Amino acid sequence: MKKLIWIGCLSYFVIGLAHVVLGSILPVLLQHYDRSYSAGGELIFSQFAGFLAGVLVSPLLNRRFGKRGGILIATGLLLCAEIAYAFLPPWGWMYVIAVAAGFGFGMIEAVIGTIIIAAVTEGTAVAMSRLEVLFGVGALLMPLAASPLIAAGQWRLAFLIVAAFSLLSLLFWAKSRFGPLDSALNERPARPDRAAAAGTTRRLSLPYKGKQWVVLGLFILFFFLYVGTEMSLVNFMPAIFIAKLGMSEAAAALTVTFFWLAMSAGRLFAGVIAEKISYRIYVLVSCFAALLLLIIFPFAGHRLAAFAIILLLGLFMSGIFSIALVFSSKLLPGAEESTPSIMIASGGIGGAVLPLLTGWSMDHLQIAQTSGLLAAFAALLFVLSVTAWRIG
Repeated sequence: MKKLIWIGCLSYFVIGLAHVVLGSILPVLLQHYDRSYSAGGELIFSQFAGFLAGVLVSPLLNRRFGKRGGILIATGLLLCAEIAYAFLPPWGWMYVIAVAAGFGFGMIEAVIGTIIIAAVTEGTAVAMSRLEVLFGVGALLMPLAASPLIAAGQWRLAFLIVAAFSLLSLLFWAKSRFGPLDSALNERPARPDRAAAAGTTRRLSLPYKGKQWVVLGLFILFFFLYVGTEMSLVNFMPAIFIAKLGMSEAAAALTVTFFWLAMSAGRLFAGVIAEKISYRIYVLVSCFAALLLLIIFPFAGHRLAAFAIILLLGLFMSGIFSIALVFSSKLLPGAEESTPSIMIASGGIGGAVLPLLTGWSMDHLQIAQTSGLLAAFAALLFVLSVTAWRIG
């Protein structure tokens, strides 16, 4: 189990790199192709459309090739996509590559998240937080590496960094052995006959009863808003700082590093804190703090104040995803296999749609209005957290 968690952490590290690599170099990438921020939003939309497809298709590939086989396919696809990015093909092909990259890391996240939540029965939040810490480390190191690459004019190498770690993860999953867990990871359920398949599909598609559907709908919207808000922040934060504070492109890329540095630090303690004060209180307090900080952000006219807000924002948002994922699974007993995938898929839709809206606002509205849009997302997130608090 420990080996599985640590290799899972490596995969989450790769996912962290892949999530933010576009945002880290987005201003120079768009400049290279002579494209607007709306086009940047469309590119991020394409990546998260692929993410959603990866999450939804993962159960089918898992049944065909086993969970380990599914992870190998997804990691290999991500590896190829990041190498293709580095060649800077014609702009139209970038959308295709973005879909492939998103499919890869979406499937990896869904499969590993489901394995951990199903296998770890005690201290689940701590285990998920450990994975999320490595996600945050990857997300903070990527813009840190991208900044000097941008300054040197070699920013396309950022994609090859993701490719290198994808290859390392691929080798670990291919060569590692997990003892008793190997049978579960390699299991390929036999294809049932048509009648049995119809019955199975019916049972699997309706694992929720009564008020559980209300809880499911609440968390679907919650994850849609949270991931969409987080991805809007990390992908457009450098552009916001360039427009708002006149920072250079290389320096602005470091804003994402500061955000994920705080994220990673917070995730070291998020699971422990959530287990002590309860999941519902942790989610409620975190969403309220994020709302306040996003309301204050447009009024930060000095770089130090803006960076301080970004650090605090990362700290308070650090555990929302993993703790809410465990919280939703605990509120929906009997559906532990399906709930994480549904929540991650919902986040994938939000991660595609809301950055598209944010990219449009960057082109057609003022920076303060774009910041207000992010605050509006956080306000809706807080309302949902209050509802979840009452249910919990």
